[in-house]
Amino acid sequence: MSRLDQIIEKAKKYQMSAQEKEEQRRSFAYGNAKIENDSITKDMIAKAAQAKAV
Repeated sequence: MSRLDQIIEKAKKYQMSAQEKEEQRRSFAYGNAKIENDSITKDMIAKAAQAKAV
């Protein structure tokens, strides 16, 4: 098994924490929103996520 295969197998078993999932969700939202609207900021995404959580 190559080193790359070993890394891939390890990644398949990795469980993200709740904080990592939230950071990934926000990053995904920012990236997709930024494509459509260049004025979107990370702060805007963070505020929207906080408002949704309440």
